Amino acid sequence: MRAEEEMMNLITGYAMNDNRIRAVYMNGSRTNPNAPKDLFQDFDIVYVVTETASFIRDESWILHFGD
Repeated sequence: MRAEEEMMNLITGYAMNDNRIRAVYMNGSRTNPNAPKDLFQDFDIVYVVTETASFIRDESWILHFGD
């Protein structure tokens, strides 16, 4: 399992290196300081993109984040 900092670097690094991505934000329990933390919390990430067709057509981009 990856550490939180490693995941954040992976998420933001991917966004910075893909010119189709204009913004990235996170929602969910990780954004709530009152939510209890645990090892199994997921990362609810949204990429704001210039278009979606290329992401849908070729889903290999998701492999950047793991299996």
